[in-house]
Amino acid sequence: MRAQISPRRSTMLSSEIGAKIDDLSLREGERFKEGQKLVGFDCAVHRARLNKAFAQQQAARKLYDVNSKLDKLGSVSTLELEAAAAQLSAAEAETAMMRTMVERCVVLAPFPGRIAELRVRRYEFVGEGKELMEILDDRELEVEMIVPSRWLAWLVPGTSFKVLIEETGHDYVAEVTRLSARIDPVSQSIKVFGKVVGTQRDLLAGMSGRAVFAVPN
Repeated sequence: MRAQISPRRSTMLSSEIGAKIDDLSLREGERFKEGQKLVGFDCAVHRARLNKAFAQQQAARKLYDVNSKLDKLGSVSTLELEAAAAQLSAAEAETAMMRTMVERCVVLAPFPGRIAELRVRRYEFVGEGKELMEILDDRELEVEMIVPSRWLAWLVPGTSFKVLIEETGHDYVAEVTRLSARIDPVSQSIKVFGKVVGTQRDLLAGMSGRAVFAVPN
């Protein structure tokens, strides 16, 4: 059975804003920690807009506080108080929106791992939704394979097998970890996932080979 090594966690990171990249220090293959800064954007405009929104929020808060005190004295109409409250709510919403935009100026690693592929360069201007890099967590690699569905009569999580990897020329002891939730009705096959027993630092995602099972009679 053909088998392929794949990471348990991998993703393509994309830009959530349109801006110029001013910080991109890591290169393909390099490692990073969870929460580490991977990409930074030039967000001077967004930060200025946040400062403006915060100033407007403070002004709206002061106006509302004054009108609230006047309302207790009966010196302001209900309509004026409601208008001040609505203005404050709008200012708070604008500040929250601009704060979110500033937070998007930095792309942080969602998990520890390595950069598999870079799609951009430093100083490049990217649009919203632009793919930046593909990352993967290679600390836990899986073995993926497709086997005949009739094997379900005996194949269960914990079943041992060997996987022969072409790129290394070595064979490794592995075990089944889980089975797909669906059988392909056309090919009468099912996807199976496993893991190599022990730590094998010579294995990389994308390597392939053959999985060998001891099929019972």
